[in-house]
Amino acid sequence: MTQILADPERELALSYAKKAPRVHLRTLWSVDERFGSIIAGTTETTIGEMRLLWWREALAKAADHAAAEPLLEQVALSLGESGADADEWGKMAEGWFALLQDPLEPSDLERFAAERGGRLFALSASLLTHQVPAWVPDYGRAWALADLSCRVRDEDVADQARSLAADTLVSCGRRKWPRALRPLGALAVLARQDVGRTHRQQGSPMRVLRMIYHNITGY
Repeated sequence: MTQILADPERELALSYAKKAPRVHLRTLWSVDERFGSIIAGTTETTIGEMRLLWWREALAKAADHAAAEPLLEQVALSLGESGADADEWGKMAEGWFALLQDPLEPSDLERFAAERGGRLFALSASLLTHQVPAWVPDYGRAWALADLSCRVRDEDVADQARSLAADTLVSCGRRKWPRALRPLGALAVLARQDVGRTHRQQGSPMRVLRMIYHNITGY
C-alpha cells in the first residue's frame, strides 16, 4: 500500500514529482516522518535512542522485518526498484539523534540540519534526477531548521533554528529550480516564509498558491 504522508504540505510537494519516483519519494519521506514521531513521543533519551537505532538497523535489512512493519515492506520494495542505498536512508537517523541532546547546542542543530535535512534532500533528488546539484543539500539544511523552528516548543531552540535557517538561505541565494527538482523547491520556498515568522498557518491558501507558482515557474 502506498504511503501517504501525515504532513499535507509535504504530500502536496511530492505530488508534483513524476509518477515513477513518486512512490519511492513518499516511502523515503515516510521514514523521515517515522523518525520525527519517535522524537516527538520520546520522554526518556535512552528509549528514544534505542528506537532510532532499531529503525536504522532495520532499514539496512528491510526485507527481514517487512512482515512485522508495513513501512519496512514498502521500504524494501522501493529500495529494490530504485536501487537506492539502504544505509544512506538509515543515516538520516543521525540527524534525529542530535535532537535528543540536552541541552541542545548550536552544533547539535547543525548536525540535525545536515544529517536530516541535507541528506533527505540529496536522497530525494537522487530519486528525481540522475545528476544532483551540489547546492541541493544546503536547501535541505535550511528547510529542516525552518521546519523545526515551527514545531519545537522551546522558544530559545526555535529562535536558534530560525536564525540558522535564515543564514543558510542567504548563503543559498535564489535560483530557478530545474523542473525535476521542483517538489523539493516547493518546500524550500516555504522555508523562506517560515524564517520570517514565529507561527505558520500550514496548508493555508496563500502557502498552497506559493507552491503551485513555484511548480510552474521554478521560482
